[in-house]
Amino acid sequence: MQAIIQTLSENVQVIYRKSIDADQVISRLQHDGKGKFSAVFAEDAGFIISSRLFKPYVEELANEVLALEKTTQDSLKEQLPSLVMKIELMLKTLNKFQKTAR
Repeated sequence: MQAIIQTLSENVQVIYRKSIDADQVISRLQHDGKGKFSAVFAEDAGFIISSRLFKPYVEELANEVLALEKTTQDSLKEQLPSLVMKIELMLKTLNKFQKTAR
């Protein structure tokens, strides 16, 4: 269980580093009158938060990973698929954003 949580934490750290750069690009675009969107992810993406920047989503992921340390094995098995799906979505979106923002 601890190895899974460690791997998830490492993924969130990667996402955090990528999100800093992405949020800077988004802020510049919005300052220039571009990037007129209300949220990075659609409401059905599985996130509770809704934001025009990546950082709030990263914070939500980090909080979920931290909460796993205090959960039971059965609860971990229930929560893991949703969390992994959100991590995958974040990584794919950030990678795609980096490619198109160049």
